[in-house]
Amino acid sequence: MTLPFQPDLNVKPEVVAFFDEPTNTVSYIVKDPNSDACAVIDSVMDIDYAAGRITYDGADEIIEYIRSNGWKLEWIIETHVHADHLSAAPYIQQKMGGKLGIGENITIVQDTFGKIFNEGTEFQRDGSQFDQLFKDGDSYQIGTLTAYAMHTPGHTPACMTHVIGNAAFVGDTLFMPDGGSARADFPGGDARELYRSIMRVLELPDEMRLFICHDYGPNGRDIKWETTVAEEREHNIHVHSGVTEDEFVAVREARDATLAMPKLIIPSLQVNMRAGQLPPKDRDGKTYLKVPVNEL
Repeated sequence: MTLPFQPDLNVKPEVVAFFDEPTNTVSYIVKDPNSDACAVIDSVMDIDYAAGRITYDGADEIIEYIRSNGWKLEWIIETHVHADHLSAAPYIQQKMGGKLGIGENITIVQDTFGKIFNEGTEFQRDGSQFDQLFKDGDSYQIGTLTAYAMHTPGHTPACMTHVIGNAAFVGDTLFMPDGGSARADFPGGDARELYRSIMRVLELPDEMRLFICHDYGPNGRDIKWETTVAEEREHNIHVHSGVTEDEFVAVREARDATLAMPKLIIPSLQVNMRAGQLPPKDRDGKTYLKVPVNEL
């Protein structure tokens, strides 16, 4: 087993999901059953891209849920730098406190997209916008809960799966079994790395609950976001048991070649590589997002 820790299935955190319909993103509150401590994973900031308008309705719903239950927010986790929605992490942190964490390879993402968006030297590419940069196997506490970060690159270099008791938050590494896997064609993505990361996730115990970051309701089914390792091994359309690495890569790369860029990739990357902060204001106090031409 290549897992850098031993998961404890006897620890059962409370998980509350929030589905953002415009971006098909699922955000989570993870609550320690033995204290008031909790964490937020993959929050969403609302944007009307055509109007250039930012709002926080989804984040406010999460904040209100935590406040109404008298919980204490200790961590705000990003599983990776998302390309399809904007993070509300700094907004939630300002309102509720907590530390903001992401995988240490955020520095690779920042370097890659800092160049694409022609950011100046004032844009720090060292991950300093975050409070914690997780290495593979790192642990952190949510009250009495011990959470573990596991490096699962392929979709992006900075992707991490967070294992908390009998729950694992896989970001875009895996989708529901009938959704398969995430694309691997963004700068820094790699289908072979993604396959190996998925195999690593599937080394977790059969009963491990897996919580997905996106669902699109394939074939018109209702939106879902929770599955298990056993279900993924048996039924995942891209990586069920018996699928080889070469077979997966062929399917993944063929499918990626047909996919359009996410509608919000340009604002998302500029904001999320800054830990959810908007680009700095200009000399007139205005904020702008750039559109790189023929770069993505």
